[in-house]
Amino acid sequence: MRFVIRLSLISLVALIVVCIYAGTTSAQPAPQRDGSFLKNRLEQDDVNDDGKVSRDEFSGPAPMFQRLDRDGDGEIEIKEVVKIMSMRSPANNRKANARIPSDLEIKRDVVFGKGGDRDLTMHLVFPTKKTDQPLPAYVWVHGGGWQSGSKEGGVNQVSRMVAEGFVGATIEYRLTGEAPFPAQIEDCKCAIRFLRAHAKEYGIDPERIAVAGSSAGGHLVALLGTSGDVKELEGSGGWPDQSSRVQAVVDLYGPSDLATFVTTEGFEAHNRTGSPESKLLGGGEVIGNKEGIRRVNPITYIDDQDPPFLILHGTKDPVVPMNQSQALHDALGTAGVETKLKLIPGAKHGGREFSTPEINDLIMSFLKKQLPVPK
Repeated sequence: MRFVIRLSLISLVALIVVCIYAGTTSAQPAPQRDGSFLKNRLEQDDVNDDGKVSRDEFSGPAPMFQRLDRDGDGEIEIKEVVKIMSMRSPANNRKANARIPSDLEIKRDVVFGKGGDRDLTMHLVFPTKKTDQPLPAYVWVHGGGWQSGSKEGGVNQVSRMVAEGFVGATIEYRLTGEAPFPAQIEDCKCAIRFLRAHAKEYGIDPERIAVAGSSAGGHLVALLGTSGDVKELEGSGGWPDQSSRVQAVVDLYGPSDLATFVTTEGFEAHNRTGSPESKLLGGGEVIGNKEGIRRVNPITYIDDQDPPFLILHGTKDPVVPMNQSQALHDALGTAGVETKLKLIPGAKHGGREFSTPEINDLIMSFLKKQLPVPK
């Protein structure tokens, strides 16, 4: 009986949220009442792609957040909500690519290399309008503290860029529960090498590859930008004859210097054993692991050959201190690398402030300037 009541409550709340998200009224039918619409909107709200939606990320009204936050921990578990919704309607099993805009095509779970002894995959998103000229690529790397998240939410992240003339890719990488650093950057570099090796097949210009990511994904794309072809981070996942260099980086509130991070007032808990940063380094307290801190820091590898950076960070970020983006920006500038730091007043760790028209236009303008799209 308790399960039935909970299921009915979630279903009812989900229907209300769907109506609010979609702007429907009582005189209009609610779209996709099976829950797929709700899942899609929650994934869009999940700015840092960690599989959860925080209060700051949620774009619906506060009462609805409280209803969907079943355990009251301040986060909506997308997977759990979708699991419950799927029990009430088999229609939720429709292929995910049904949610892709009609002017885009998706190729799912393309194997791009090996992470240890298993396959690594990516989703590729293409414009349906074909062109004889190769297109720039836009690669999304998900966040989640290097320990959670997946490539799924990245489809929404790349779709807008694909509609503007890019080929999109959203990639997986080994999480810290499977392997510590440098597994994560090795897998990201393997994905770049794969795209370069298959550029002709996918209509990509191999000299125009941009990367973007948020939080832990922001750290990894920054590292891709500064450590192109650094042998100690390349790994052996495949395509060794190709370069892992990229031509533009969009870093959304990613960590950089962990020594500064975990000693910043209010962030000291990140130094402890078991923190995401500790797991990235293989365990133990962060401070004291000088070599590990050096290896994971994008600033370590900066030189004047690095690509242009666009860095965005909220001034009230409670998860990654703003000084992480400031330090990276300053180091890039000192080395003569083109860099722009956009601090968003009052913004926290993700949230709607990072998807305003102003920020979307800023990112699009940056990418089109660095990687012109064919007319």
